[in-house]
Amino acid sequence: MAEAADELSTPLGQSTVGRTRRFRLPFTAMQALAVLLGLVLVGFAGVALFNDNPLGGEPIARITLRNPPPAAADDKHAASGQAAEPAVKSAAKAPAAASDAKNDAKTVTIIDGSSGKRQDVVIGAGDPAEKTMDADAPPLAMTGIDPRLLEKSRYGMIPVVADGLKPFTVYAAEADRAKAARMPVVAIVVSGLGVGAAKTTDAIMKLPPAVTLAFTPYGADPGKLAERARAQRHEILLQIPMEPFDYPDNDPGPQTLLTTLSSEQNLDRLYWHLSRLQGYAGIANFMGARFVATDPVMQPIVREAAKRGLSFFDDGSTPRSVAQSLSAGQSLPFAKADFAIDVVPTSAEIDRALVKLETIAKERGTAVGVASALPVSIERLGAWLKTLDSKGIMLVPLTTAMLKSKSG
Repeated sequence: MAEAADELSTPLGQSTVGRTRRFRLPFTAMQALAVLLGLVLVGFAGVALFNDNPLGGEPIARITLRNPPPAAADDKHAASGQAAEPAVKSAAKAPAAASDAKNDAKTVTIIDGSSGKRQDVVIGAGDPAEKTMDADAPPLAMTGIDPRLLEKSRYGMIPVVADGLKPFTVYAAEADRAKAARMPVVAIVVSGLGVGAAKTTDAIMKLPPAVTLAFTPYGADPGKLAERARAQRHEILLQIPMEPFDYPDNDPGPQTLLTTLSSEQNLDRLYWHLSRLQGYAGIANFMGARFVATDPVMQPIVREAAKRGLSFFDDGSTPRSVAQSLSAGQSLPFAKADFAIDVVPTSAEIDRALVKLETIAKERGTAVGVASALPVSIERLGAWLKTLDSKGIMLVPLTTAMLKSKSG
């Protein structure tokens, strides 16, 4: 009928030209793109749902292991023929050394920072250059770590009392305690170390050994920095992340001790922190205003610290802390900071806080200040500490201040 209508409407004498119908796809280009994107998303979802990879999305480190290059021949000996017998002896020893290198495998522990899960990976020793680098690192006995005061936990080595020795007494910095008993003393704790190698190194190298350094369990290698501090004769503390009042908006970090967890769960998290480094004389709270003010959750932590021969340092962040009374009940060496000297991090305010610390020391016999490792704090502390002798005040490590307060 459509063609008949076209013929009737065509002028006389003119031929009718048939229209060619264009082929049309059943969907537009935009619809095809949407379908394609949908297929891609479905594929990704399938991989995410059905691929069982517990480390998916986590950072990955790849280690390349290379065999050592063949030993170069000694051209001088080959040319002259001299020292042939020693060369033969060395060659005879080489296979045994190579065999030892193959058997000298290493176990590297990888720790998931979010969950605390540990995974051991065995790596063959292989390269003599790697053994040379490891030889530069002194063994535990050379760095003053007593292996008797360590026991193995599921996370690593943690402190323990053994043979009548306690980490508190073994790792306390040297001090003239008889002199400290006769005159006013000040103890300074610089906290928050281990995260940020530059500021940690400044505190270690620019402050006198009698300043106590407190390390958090985080950072790339807090144990190495803590060992450097001990090599400079600083005594060290380990800060334990604890729940603040505004948690989780203000989150101290992985494995934080929480008031909502059971004592077993918090102790398990405590062991994770204790294994991060060695050689500390005690523990301290890292944040934790809510946690240290909650008696039921603090009791197991204080009891465990006493059992393991440690001390407890309260940074004074909350007046509601129950740490002091609980420590007294466990005969746990304890100290609480009188105040933080760099709440306002300016030279004038820090100097004013340090003068206040002098006054407390003279009135009460002992004063304890806490500071962060800000450059201005390190600079003002370094200048002020040089003036203490002339003022009749003695700078002492925190452990000495704890013992003086206990005896006094």
